[in-house]
Amino acid sequence: MACCFMFGNDTKQTSEGEQGEKAVRIFSYNELRRATHDFSGANKIGEGGFGSVFRGRLRDGTIVAVKVLSATSRQGVREFINELTAISDVMHENLITLVGCCAEGSHRILVYNYLENNSLQHTLLGSGRSNIQFNWRARVKITVGVARGLAFLHEEVCPHIIHRDIKAGNILLDKDITPKISDFGLAMLLPPNATHVSTRVAGTIGYLAPEYALRGQVTKKADIYSFGVLILEIVSGRCNYNSRLPYEEQFLLERTWTCYEQGHLEEIIDADIEDDVDVEEACRFLKVGLLCTQDAMKLRPNMINIVRMLTGEKDVNTERITKPSVVVTWET
Repeated sequence: MACCFMFGNDTKQTSEGEQGEKAVRIFSYNELRRATHDFSGANKIGEGGFGSVFRGRLRDGTIVAVKVLSATSRQGVREFINELTAISDVMHENLITLVGCCAEGSHRILVYNYLENNSLQHTLLGSGRSNIQFNWRARVKITVGVARGLAFLHEEVCPHIIHRDIKAGNILLDKDITPKISDFGLAMLLPPNATHVSTRVAGTIGYLAPEYALRGQVTKKADIYSFGVLILEIVSGRCNYNSRLPYEEQFLLERTWTCYEQGHLEEIIDADIEDDVDVEEACRFLKVGLLCTQDAMKLRPNMINIVRMLTGEKDVNTERITKPSVVVTWET
């Protein structure tokens, strides 16, 4: 398969609406092989369905994340093209930065800025120990940052971008705990004047909007549903599904709705948060999460209003909160 991309000093779409200059670098395979010590297991920092991610050091000393996509997988090639198409010409504080790529022979490799604190899935929701103190202020920063990144993709980039796989594992954290939305392998560009795109279902169980999981209908509201689930995870400090809990508590979204109905929403807040937690603000975040996960797409707010609700600039309309929909499987 041959792919042709033009790189160099390309104009970038930025969050300030200005045009900047960004060169997407072309790497040779040997250059990246040396940077990662021949893609050694000691340098592997992540692995997914389409390939592996390695920590690498370039000749100038720059530390990078090297994403090696499967050379034999059609999905791997598709992800390579999707990521280049989606993020090679956009720039935002809360989006991962693409440094360059390699398309030498059968190799399909993407190179990103290295982020010191791994993913939210690994550090906040994972079973391993983390040195990060996820106090309430840190969680607010992460939640609002992801919301701003998504709002940029949905409303400011042209054409608009639907991520399709918003989840804790795709939110990376830098040394200052600034969140970066990553993994644009499933991203879709929304054609001008289009409201939705129909496609084969892909993504992660627990984060899938019902209309997408059941009918393959992709809209911005599918991302918003996923983000709503993510909000609940950040506030609660637990995954959206945990089979080790009593059955009535296994699904975080259902558990949150039950507590909301009973007037005990504060029970969802992570008990490990230090004493600085603002309970009223945390409950507001949970209500926003419930709004985002409404069964009917029209009841879910857009990302601009979500940012305003999270920052307190806009009130949360609790009258619009109805029982959310939970999808635990789908037919393929």
